[in-house]
Order: sequence, then structure tokens, then C-alpha cells
Amino acid sequence: MPLTEADTRAKLIDPKLKLAGWGESQIEREHYFRKWIELTRGRIYLVGKEARRGKPKRVDYLLRYNGMPIAVLEAKEESRSPDEGLEQAKEYAAFLDVPFAYSSNGHKFVEYDFLNHRSQEFDQFPAPASLWSRWDPVSWHLDRKLARAAERPDQFGPKPPPDPLLHPYCPPERCGNLTPHYFQEVAIRRVIERTLAGRKRILLAMATGTGKTFIAFQITWKLIRSQWLNWRHPQRPGRILFLADRVILRDQAYNKFSTFADGASDPRHILEGHPPKLTRDLYFGIYQSLWSEGPQGSRLFEKFPKDFFDLIIIDECHRSGFGTWREILEHFHDAIHLGMTATPKQDDNIDTYLYFCSEEPEIAIDPNDPDKGTWKPPAYQYSLGQGIEDGFLATYRVHRVRTTVDASGLHLKDAIEEGAEVIVPDGVEAREIYFTPQFEREITLPDRSETIVKHLAGLLKKFNPLEKTMVFCVDIEHAVLVSRLLQNEFTYLGSDFYAVPIVSEEGERAREWLESFADSDRKFPVVATTAELLSTGVDVPACRNIVFIKTLSSPVLFKQIIGRGSRVDPATGKLWFRIIDYTGATRLFDGWDRPPTPPPQPPEGPQTAGIQGRVFNAKDRGIIVGASVFVRTGPNTILGPNYTDSIGTFSFINLPEGRLELTVQATGFRTRTMRVDTTADMTAFLDVELHEIGKSEPIAKIQVKGLDVTIVDEAIFIIESTGEQLSFEQYTDFTRRNILKVAPREGDLRAIWVDPGKRKNFLEDLRTSSIHPEVIAEVMGRSDADQFDLLSHIAFGRLIKSRDERATAFRNREQHFIERHGERAKKVILGLLEKYRVSGVEEISDARVFSIQPFKDMGGAIGISQIFGGVEGLQSSMKEMQARLYVPEAVA
Repeated sequence: MPLTEADTRAKLIDPKLKLAGWGESQIEREHYFRKWIELTRGRIYLVGKEARRGKPKRVDYLLRYNGMPIAVLEAKEESRSPDEGLEQAKEYAAFLDVPFAYSSNGHKFVEYDFLNHRSQEFDQFPAPASLWSRWDPVSWHLDRKLARAAERPDQFGPKPPPDPLLHPYCPPERCGNLTPHYFQEVAIRRVIERTLAGRKRILLAMATGTGKTFIAFQITWKLIRSQWLNWRHPQRPGRILFLADRVILRDQAYNKFSTFADGASDPRHILEGHPPKLTRDLYFGIYQSLWSEGPQGSRLFEKFPKDFFDLIIIDECHRSGFGTWREILEHFHDAIHLGMTATPKQDDNIDTYLYFCSEEPEIAIDPNDPDKGTWKPPAYQYSLGQGIEDGFLATYRVHRVRTTVDASGLHLKDAIEEGAEVIVPDGVEAREIYFTPQFEREITLPDRSETIVKHLAGLLKKFNPLEKTMVFCVDIEHAVLVSRLLQNEFTYLGSDFYAVPIVSEEGERAREWLESFADSDRKFPVVATTAELLSTGVDVPACRNIVFIKTLSSPVLFKQIIGRGSRVDPATGKLWFRIIDYTGATRLFDGWDRPPTPPPQPPEGPQTAGIQGRVFNAKDRGIIVGASVFVRTGPNTILGPNYTDSIGTFSFINLPEGRLELTVQATGFRTRTMRVDTTADMTAFLDVELHEIGKSEPIAKIQVKGLDVTIVDEAIFIIESTGEQLSFEQYTDFTRRNILKVAPREGDLRAIWVDPGKRKNFLEDLRTSSIHPEVIAEVMGRSDADQFDLLSHIAFGRLIKSRDERATAFRNREQHFIERHGERAKKVILGLLEKYRVSGVEEISDARVFSIQPFKDMGGAIGISQIFGGVEGLQSSMKEMQARLYVPEAVA
């Protein structure tokens, strides 16, 4: 009788591996009771309110050479073909980034070699030395260095170079019982390989909660403990700088590297104040400290020789202000610069990618579509989605809420007519309409804040009032208000610190609140309100609720913030978290997992434009001498710094035409960045005001009291999970069934849609059933789409069209309809078409559209109805226009 798979492993494969020289210590086998060989933890799924784990990924054999993963082997029953498990082995090998994949039935071994992209069959398994000699990254990385060593033995010494790749990781018992996960091992190896190859610019892009600081520690451990850095320069020890932008990040890294401290000897040093100590090996600092000036006027980083550091690790490298960041790193230009970021490439961090990935090979963005161009990827990427899929990161549920003023905007005249009190500070010009992005920035709405806080308090009471919660507010003033209101909602818990504003790292109370909030074992504070401070780097594994009461436009910042909840916390049993969104921030989902887009190209054309300006103190209009001025002319092109002269002026010449970015910095002042439009053969003149740090006047805000603000809609989705009644997949199926009840065919849906009254009733019925087309659009990443096309896509599988596509098609197709109206009527139709392009058909079917520009200047609703020969003529033309927007393709 043929052997089972288990017996095949034990009786046939194991002996052959041992015969080839692989000992038990070099093989990780799948045994049901040896859970440590699991590559992943198993994805977390939500079923109701319960979190369940899926099956983890396992390999039958993971072979290591001196502790380094080198091959995967999948076993099959003796009766099966030896290559039956090869595709699975290749999948796991690619997953683990190892060069060899094997499948075996115990008699034959089928190999796939990723280095040569070919397979072959063996009777016996290769010996460890044989596999290593075929791969040996060190040999092909160090050929050049070894040649130089032979030429200059005085510099490199007579010994062969040590191998940091094969040097053991820090023993678990010395570093918190932690061993690297598979993705951490890949990241560590790729960085060290690039270091051995002589590359100086390296980037790791890994989601929050994936252990980037632990990865940096293990890289440092291998480079230092293997003596590789000492081999490079025997005259001195290797030195490393960990650079962050916040004290808490610096201190977390300092503590993570505590294993290097050995009794009375501690190579670590925190950089604070002048002069620095030059006798340590591991330095930890923040940009602000290194940028600070000493008594003689020189900056702290300038006190170090330019070749002092071998490796600089830049944490949250996308957050660094490019002026300070650039000058510090340029000073240590010859060091290896390892950037770490938790965000994918986006328009607002593209320079970070171009800087740290400059030495990477250029590859196709999409191998199947050359037209999409090429890019230089990070050394390693590990996304939030992959972390959730593997079960190393918590999954999440989205709870989206809108108030009445967020849904329709605040019309000041309407608010006054309804009895609200409007207070406009002197010198402030009020808008006619305010929307969510302006709330609490330009206009304060206490009633809205109270409504949101009461609703949030109701949710927290429903979920669990003692679950750690972060609330992201517009600014410090807003964070303090929300904290006070939330505290009042939970007085029955008997704590004076249920909700606290954590808006600064400074001060004993702020540090104490932050430490207590981050500690899973401490009950209070439960809620931390903040503006920016908690958005990065703060480890609060127990955080179960991330709340947005501020609007966001940056996908980078959004990913950072949701990363605050992505950690799994065994101490509290946390496997998932909620995102409670009052401002539409969750529209920024999904960017992490999309293919990267090519970087924008620098501007072309003549370089004949110029910029001249003066820099003033905003407080007293005094000139600022010696301010640093930079101009960004392209995605990776920065000119400057040019320094302001004795009368505060600066100038740039030979600039391209277009919109450029100007950044001005001065000691004691806040950095200011602005856009400047330049024109060929002309010079743009401007005055730049800088505000003193800590001394700028607060922006005066309009205040509106006495509003009737209510919650208008809520939508709950489970993203990244299945099995829940309101998962997105089931939500779309629910939507499909509801549409088909009313419109069994696409033509039926179109007939409803082109009739404003029927469309209004249809949409109201959908919303009554908790179907929100605008929310579906956001989740699908198609907020540019026409709602008719979204619903047609869900119900009938039609391709989604954007409003822009429909508007362009209308203008090209409906020339006869447009031209049969007079010139004034044509302007109305084309104006409505542009309103549709931006906001959709409901915008142009509402008569209130005629109260805004450009229709206001045409006489409003009364004047425009006269243009069309009366109200009936206007209504007829508007109805016909809407019908023509949705002409079927066959007819079109």
C-alpha cells in the first residue's frame, strides 16, 4: 500500500534530506503540534461581532542555510507524481523570497530554480553547500569590494569579509522573545543585500504595525555583531544614527535597541543639546535637535564629521520637511540612508520614493501593459491589505456617519433666517456656503460638535465605553472641546480622565497621559482627542476605535492614522478595530493596494522665468535676514537654498514656466510652503510672511450657534472580511436585489432615472433601505462616476462611466439640442452641464442650483425661466436635457 503524505515525509523524504547533509536544526517541518512553523497567523474574519481566524499558511519544509531561508519543499503522497506540489512550492517560495522550490513524492525531487527560471528532476536532494554556492548573494555582491581589498590591504585587511546575511538574529531571549516573521526576514535580507552591493539609498515601505523598528534593530544587529562594519574600516567601530521627527519615536527606538547595552557598557546615546558626545556607536535623534544651533551658531549635525556614520535609519521618512531633512542627510552623504515609511507611493510623498529608490533597478509598473511605464520600487513592500490577509494585522469595520450640515453644507443666510446666531470677527469675510472641509477651520459650529459627540458617545456606550479610542480633530482648540464634551458624557464612570486632549509631547501631564493611554493594562484615559500628534508612531495596540471628525485629503496621512488601530493586541484580545468616520475620510481607502503610478515628469520648455521676493516677520513686518528659500521645479528637483540678504530679499532665475513650489525656512519661525505661478521671460514678485514659532496669532473663526443639527445617515461596512450581513460584497448583492425589484431591465432603470420625480422617489426608497450610492462610489473608489452607471454596474454588470465622460459625450452628441436654443439659453445649458460634471444629475435637477454662480448673474431662477419662455419651458428643457444625458449607447 502506498505511503500517506505524513509517512512519505517521515520514511522517505526526511532520510534523504539527512543523507544530503541537512540536519533537523536546518529544517522546519510541518507538525500539527509545532505551531512555530506557520508562516502566517491566518486571516481574521468578522462574523457578527466575533472575530475568527482562517487557516494559516504552512510549508511542509523550509530549509535554512546557517539560519537563512533558502528553499521550500512540498511533499505529496508516495503514489502521486513528484511534481504535483511544484506550483504550490513555487507560490510559497515567491512568498518567502527564496530561490529554490521543490516537490517530492519521496522517490524523486522536482526543482524550480528562480535564478535561472527552469526546472529539473533529481533522485537525491542537493546538499546545503551545493544550494548555497548556486545562490550565495555575498559572492556576487562583494566581488568589487574583494578586488579593492586585494589592491589596498592596509584599508580592508587581509581577512575575507564577514557575512552579515548568515550572522544569527538577536536571540529571542535577549529581545523580548521575538523572532522575525517571514516578511520581516525578507525585508532584513533585502536591505543587507543592497548594503553589501554598495547601494547607499534604500527604502522599506511597510504598513504600520509590521515591526519596522524591530527590522531596523535586526539589521543593525547583523551589521555590527558580524563585524562587517568594522571590516570596512578597522580603525574605528561602526556607527549608526536613528533619525525620527518626534521624541516618542526616537525614545521607542532607543528602548528597542536596549539589547546592545551590556552591563556597564551602553553604546547608545540620545542626541540632545550641544556639544554632542562622539564616543558612542548608536545615536538616536530628532530632526529638530540635529538642526538646533549651538552657542557659536553651528548646528548640532555639523559638529559630526561627514563620515562619522555608516548607516542612517530615517523613521517615517515621508514626514520630513524636505529642507531640514535634505541638509542633514546631505551632510552625511556617504552614509547608507535607509528610509522607512508606512505609506505607499502617492503624489504627496513621491520625492521620498525618488530619493530612497534612486539606486533601484527600473521595472515595469504592469508587466502586462508596457504603456503604463516603469518605476523604481522600494527594496520591499508589505501593505496593510497583505498584513490583514496574513493575520498579522487587525481587520477593520467602517462606520460612516453624516450630519445634516455635512450632507448639504451650511448656508449662512438660511441659518440666520432659521434663528441661528452668527458671529463674524472683524476683518473676516464670510462665505455664502460652508462645507465639511471648512468646519472648525474657518467656521465653528458648536451644535455640530455636540451632535457628533453625543452620537459618538452613544456608539461607545453601545460597543464598550472602556475601549481605547482615538479621535482626530481639526486643531488643538477643537480637540480640547471634543475632549471636554466626551468627558461630560461619561461622568458615571467616575474618572476625571476618561477623555483627555493629547496635543503635544511637551509637559509632564501630556507625557503621563500619553503613556497611560498607550498602556493596555491601564484603564484610563479611555479616549484621546488629538489633531496631529497621534497620527504616526504612537503604539497603542489596544486601540479599538479610530474616529475622524477632521477632513483629510492626503492618502498618506489617512494610512498613517488608520495604522494606529491596525495592531493585534493579545493582552486585550483585540483582533479588529472600527473606523468611525464623520467627514468622509474613508473615501481614501484602497490606495495601498493599487499598482503604483509613474512619477510625474519635470516641466519641459524654456527655463527663462524668475522669482524674486522678500521675507518678513508676520508680527511686525520686520525683515528676516538669512532665511533659507527653496524652489521645487520637478518631482525630484529642488533648487536652493538661496538665503535672504541684508534687506530680506531673495531671487531665483532660469526657472521653468508653470506652477512651482516655494518653501521658506528661518530659525524661530514656522516653515511656509506656497505655490507660485511663473511665466516665461517674466519674474514673479512676492512678499512672504513667516510666523514666529509659538507666537502666531490664532486664525479668527466665524461662530454659528443655535443650529438644528441631526444625524442624516449612517452606513456600516466590513471591509477586508467576509461572512457579515453588511459586508461590501453582500451589501452590493442586497443593492442588486432591491434594484431588480423595481427595475428588472436596464431600460426600466433608465426610464426611472431620466424622470426627476421618479428618480427622487427611487433614490429615497433606496436610502430607506440603507442603500447609499454615494457611499458605494467611495468604497469602490469611483466618486467620479454617475450614480446611474454605478447602479447599472451593480444590477446589470454594465461598465461604469464617469460624469466627465457623460458630459463630454452629451456636448459632442447633442449639438442639435444645444444649438436650437438661443445664445443665453445655451449658456444656461452648458453651465448646467458643468455643474453635472462636478456634482451629478441631482445637482442640476434642484431649482436651488439657479441661486449660485454663474446662474445668479443671469437673474437667478426667475431670470432664467424668462430666458426659456417661462417656468414650463425651463422645466421642459431641463427634463429633456436630463433624458439626453442618458441616451442608450445603441441610440447614441
